[in-house]
Amino acid sequence: MTHTVKRTLAILFMAVFGSALLYNCEPEADSLGEQLFVDGAAEGNVIYKDLIAYNIDNHDTIRSDAGRLVELINTSGISSSRFVLGAFSEGQLGMQKASYLTQLRMSTDNFDFGTTPKVDSVVFVLRPDAVADSVTTLPLKDESLLVGTETVPVSTEIKTYPTNFKYKYGKTKLGAGGTHSLLHINVDEITTFLDGNADAFKRSNVVVSTGAALGSTVFNGTVTAKTITKKSDNTALFTSDAGIRIRLDKDFFQTKILDKNLKPELMDAANFTRYFKGIRLSVTDTDGYLLQISPESMEMIMYYTNEKNDNGTITRPQSTFKFLMTGGIGNARIGQYEYDRTGSAWQTAKSAINVNDGNAKLYAQGMGGPSIAVKIPDATVTELKTLYEKDKSAIMNAKIRIYTDAASWSNSYKRIENNFTILPVDKIDTSTQVITLSDFIADMTAGFGMMRSYDLDKNPSYYDFTVTKTVKDIIEGVPGTGVKSENKVLLINIGEFVQTTAGAWAGYKYTKRAFATERGVYVGSDKTNSKRIQLQITYGIKK
Repeated sequence: MTHTVKRTLAILFMAVFGSALLYNCEPEADSLGEQLFVDGAAEGNVIYKDLIAYNIDNHDTIRSDAGRLVELINTSGISSSRFVLGAFSEGQLGMQKASYLTQLRMSTDNFDFGTTPKVDSVVFVLRPDAVADSVTTLPLKDESLLVGTETVPVSTEIKTYPTNFKYKYGKTKLGAGGTHSLLHINVDEITTFLDGNADAFKRSNVVVSTGAALGSTVFNGTVTAKTITKKSDNTALFTSDAGIRIRLDKDFFQTKILDKNLKPELMDAANFTRYFKGIRLSVTDTDGYLLQISPESMEMIMYYTNEKNDNGTITRPQSTFKFLMTGGIGNARIGQYEYDRTGSAWQTAKSAINVNDGNAKLYAQGMGGPSIAVKIPDATVTELKTLYEKDKSAIMNAKIRIYTDAASWSNSYKRIENNFTILPVDKIDTSTQVITLSDFIADMTAGFGMMRSYDLDKNPSYYDFTVTKTVKDIIEGVPGTGVKSENKVLLINIGEFVQTTAGAWAGYKYTKRAFATERGVYVGSDKTNSKRIQLQITYGIKK
């Protein structure tokens, strides 16, 4: 991963100008055509042209290994990531369920747990993003706690925080139906070695076997922070940051870890990842919501005691040991996704994809769901070339406008601002639907804004994709060469481009699509619908 990032960064800084460009509010006539307005040298005209837009079936699979779960690439340290946990079902695109597979490592290789070590407890901690300023503090609870060999009075303070709506999608309190579903989370042992170098362990439809059921919990949408204070002197005996704490099977860890103390299985990472192959986080639900979580915030902590002989006095003090699960140390990590399209609108639509005339409704979904292909008809290209060559017209602004389908897609489902990418397609294999890409669209390479979203709280809402330079290069030719660019199919996906901490794009291959939870239905090439997808062109004619 580190090598790939460095190689990518060496290329991207040559061509890309920075993250602020995505949200650039370009004027109606952008700077590519603004010279035509100088001293009234041109009159602006706006025309709308229909597009051929059709669905692409990605067969419910996507590359979702550690290199594709990256949220922000850190150019000098560990990059931040996201994975998805949960399930969501509705009638247009069906059921989508997300699980997470990860290796783990010993925090210290060949660690000595001491004489006759015994597990007290093991806790797995998930930390979904919480809303820090919406805290609920429960009344203090007075009780007694065994500290070493002494039982002491303590006070326990518990604070709860709602999870951040930004990272949730589906049936939440603010989502469809006004309900807030519970997530029934399971933690299971994986018994298949996760070979991060093998192609079979890079895609979302990966199949693994599971062994022991390690623990479970019911998540109600809030995370909890706890502080236990000794009443006699107010010293803190235990503190935990806000999170979901899942108690795991201590007998499993006694046998799996402590009974193997100083044995080859725990000697180093290579041995350990083949011995304890990892864990799977999943939900039993088939409907509810999808929750994005940072794996860098996860912890698995084992509390244990061992025998100490202090001048003939035998004691068993408690210690802690953490297992490492972050990607920065090389652990294999995979987003595992399941789909059930039975009875959904997409199940019918994917069998009627029309690449020649387009589809009336367009379906898009992150995490391996369908994509949208858009093509400017050849007749439109010929017409625009004639307009340019004979009438001395020049394109000043061009954008693709796409509306949500008001009849199919209610605005009660959350819409994430600008959460799309658009890329030129080199080739689509008609038999396998494998898509070959090689670069950004010309507008992004030139530093122009990619897109803007409008009326996300309304039905319909719509999105404008800036394709000014892309269209100009097709119609007028690439500046300085006179060579006209190929009229390529444009691929629209849910899941924005990944940025770097240096403020640049990380390359056309790096998007958030592998963990983008959004989905939607849009108006396609339906000539009976006034909201159909269209190319809007502003051009000027020299006086």
